Amino acid sequence: MKLIIAYIRPEKLNAVKQALYAKNIYSLSVTNVLGSGRQGGFTETYRGVAMEVNLLKKLRIDLVISDDLEDMIIETIAESSRTGKEGDGVIFVQEIARTKRIRTGEDTL
Repeated sequence: MKLIIAYIRPEKLNAVKQALYAKNIYSLSVTNVLGSGRQGGFTETYRGVAMEVNLLKKLRIDLVISDDLEDMIIETIAESSRTGKEGDGVIFVQEIARTKRIRTGEDTL
């Protein structure tokens, strides 16, 4: 099994969810996060004072999937979240060694 972690723009969440739902992928977790990457930040003026904003709002999507779905899920997330501009996000893949269902106590691998 694999853990897919994707950081995307908040406005692309609906597009990513619809694309995953279309492929019958319904199990995911979404978290609001702040971060900085290649996009850097921006400067804005608040009450006459220039402020540098370098932690930008992003969403973190976590999915645990079977190995055979890895390439399809990565491509689906990438295509549905792409704007072509810096700051579109990044996708990480990790190996999952073990999972256990809390309700039943069964190992799910």
